[in-house]
Amino acid sequence: MHLENTRAFHPGSKRHSTRPRDRKSIDAEFTWDLSPLYPNEERWRGAKEALKRKLSDIETFRGTLNSSAGHLFDCLQLASDLYREFARLYVYASMLHDEDTRISRTLAMQQEMSQIGSDLNARGAFIEPEILKIDPDLLREFLTIEPRLKIYRHYLDDIQRRRPHTRTEGEERIIADAGLMAEGAADIHGIFANAEFDYPTVVLSTKKKIRLDQANFTLYRASRNRSDRKKVFDAFFGQLNEYRRTFGTQLNAEVRKNLFYTRARNYESPLQNALDANNIPVEVYHNLTDNVNRHLGTFHRYLALRKRLLKVPSLHYYDLYAPLLKHVDLEYSYNDACRIILEAFLPLGPEYVDVVRRAFHERWIDVYPTTAKRSGAYSNGAAYDVHPYILLNYNGKFDDLSTLAHELGHTMHSYYSNAKQPYATSQYAIFVAEVASTFNEALLMEHMLHMINDDQARLSLLGNLLENIKGTVFRQTQFAEFELRIHEMVQQGEALTGDNLNALYLDLTRKYYGHSSHICVVDDVIQAEWMYISHFYYNFYVYQYATAFTASAALSEEVLAGNGAARERYLEFLGAGSSDYPITLLRNAGVDMTTSKPFELTMQKMNRVMDEMEKILRKRR
Repeated sequence: MHLENTRAFHPGSKRHSTRPRDRKSIDAEFTWDLSPLYPNEERWRGAKEALKRKLSDIETFRGTLNSSAGHLFDCLQLASDLYREFARLYVYASMLHDEDTRISRTLAMQQEMSQIGSDLNARGAFIEPEILKIDPDLLREFLTIEPRLKIYRHYLDDIQRRRPHTRTEGEERIIADAGLMAEGAADIHGIFANAEFDYPTVVLSTKKKIRLDQANFTLYRASRNRSDRKKVFDAFFGQLNEYRRTFGTQLNAEVRKNLFYTRARNYESPLQNALDANNIPVEVYHNLTDNVNRHLGTFHRYLALRKRLLKVPSLHYYDLYAPLLKHVDLEYSYNDACRIILEAFLPLGPEYVDVVRRAFHERWIDVYPTTAKRSGAYSNGAAYDVHPYILLNYNGKFDDLSTLAHELGHTMHSYYSNAKQPYATSQYAIFVAEVASTFNEALLMEHMLHMINDDQARLSLLGNLLENIKGTVFRQTQFAEFELRIHEMVQQGEALTGDNLNALYLDLTRKYYGHSSHICVVDDVIQAEWMYISHFYYNFYVYQYATAFTASAALSEEVLAGNGAARERYLEFLGAGSSDYPITLLRNAGVDMTTSKPFELTMQKMNRVMDEMEKILRKRR
């Protein structure tokens, strides 16, 4: 730490080694404990075989769902129980594999579960078509005379809403069986990118030789040495570009899979298909991209400020992750990060903080990068009867502290939903998934700004807040626009190759970053960045980072202002799961996502932050 007041605030902070280590060298307290899921692989295999034997039970209900309210409930409850056990089995297999993606045994376990999941979907494919055949008056009567059906009311209502897109029993079975192939592109991309891609090696200005895997790329792209940054970007994206044909084929397969489901379910577009699952109007997506494009001037103001702070003659894309200030390097040990987060989350009340403390002490989190561990970070709360888990690749930077707060938002969302809802309505929609995570980031930032008064440190933190808006609102919307365009290309019969994906990505990136106006130079090598974005295999997921950020910005400001009613509404939102549609749940929490107001509030906040930074800069001058 370089600042005295910051050092006092974070006693004992030190940078941890970022080189992936052998997993056996990591203290157990910094690895997750999967035994609450299953004590060992043998018990997992026993549970898997038991589930396989029960799959045929669901078919005994075929053709009988209109016979009685109790019979309908028994069928839905059995299906719910089967999916509940399947999720637990899948979570164990996938997280065990993520510890070391080279191990074929755990990959096979994950693949076995994917096949079982497809089998389960196929066997239960008759349920929704049969429910649609029940007379609506009789179905309402069932809901009246059988109180246990109450937990399935929203599900039953949603089936009626999706009537035009529900096929016959035979067609539903074919669609379900297609799941055997559906994850192929994403699985191949994951293995290739994490375990088998030939990551380049560079020699930095310090003569240190670095293998640029994803963890090291994330670290060294933020180097203080500009020539090193350029070298890192050129090497990493240059190497990706050598495999553009392979990456292009993978992404093309993913998009064509989405087009298959669009046609099979009679939707107009893959976008409508993806959003309709949660009853999100496509206008929400288009409004986001339109709003962002209208406010690129605000984004360019930030880029001009970054150029000014870095004191570079022209801002290049490889400058976007460099520390804004030369003498501020905010670093935190993992233990310090845990303490800071507990303090930051106090506005959400003692119960919330106590559960986060449990996550730290009961090994819910896998902390450090290890050899062949899955890159990035995530929270997995799909195992309903067990606490959520978090995967990190913690490197000791402020970004890692922020990532931990972010993933804890997901974890707490899952924790509350699982605790407050029956399994049938516990899995919240992806549209609201990023609200809780970005809400926590807002709490963390507010806490840090209250604790640090030094102008240099505040500039750094405010810069991080702008970085967050840049990365979550503008960058993710750029990705969303790219994702929409590639789906439109395939829908119109155009080919997706590595070369035309490169051209499209470079064109969009240059538009967003003001390349032609000399706001930020986007060098040709950046054309390969799309290959680095795994979220393109998540079927129109990325736009929700931006919409959720604007929602959480509106919600968190009320909570931080001490509005107790707003806090209770927010906690109720966390526990609501999928008991209603996402737009309704957010409206109940206090924000209307069908309007542009949340986005406008975010832009106002961004401009206020830049005003404060410029004020500090004028004072220093």
